[in-house]
Amino acid sequence: MPTLLLLNGPNLNLLGTREPGVYGATTLADVEAQCLAAAQRLGFALEAFQSNHEGALIDKIHEAGRRHKTGDLAGVVFNPGAFTHTSVALFDAIGGVKPLPVIEVHISNVHAREAFRHHSYISPAAAGIVIGFGTDGYTLAIEGLVRKIAAAG
Repeated sequence: MPTLLLLNGPNLNLLGTREPGVYGATTLADVEAQCLAAAQRLGFALEAFQSNHEGALIDKIHEAGRRHKTGDLAGVVFNPGAFTHTSVALFDAIGGVKPLPVIEVHISNVHAREAFRHHSYISPAAAGIVIGFGTDGYTLAIEGLVRKIAAAG
C-alpha cells in the first residue's frame, strides 16, 4: 500500500487548546485519525510527524524525497504553521525534492488574518494549497494529493 506523509509544523501540537476561535476544538490526534481514515479510504497508508523545529521538518522533507525516489512514499500534506511566513529553508527543501508532490494546508483563512500571514514562502514550491476549511482542509488536501498522484500516473 503506498504511503502518504502528514507533516505539521510549530504549535500545531496545541490544536484543541490554542485559540479555539481560530483553530477549533479538534486536537492534533483527532486530525491525524481523520487523515488516516481518509488515506485508507483512498487506498493509502499514512505516517504523521509534527515538530516545532524547522530543521526537523527540513530533515523529514529530505527523507520524504529519498523515499519518493525509491517508491516508498507517494506524497506529503504539510501544514507549516508560522514557518509558512518565514522559512526560505522549507521552500528550498521542498524545491529540492521535486517531483515529490507537497500539498500546503492551513486550518484558518490566512488571507483574512494579520497582514504578515498573507505571504507564504511555501506556496510557490507546493503542488497545491488548501486554506480556510478548518481541519476538514486536511481531508481535502489528501484527496487533492491523491488526484495529483493519479494524474502523474
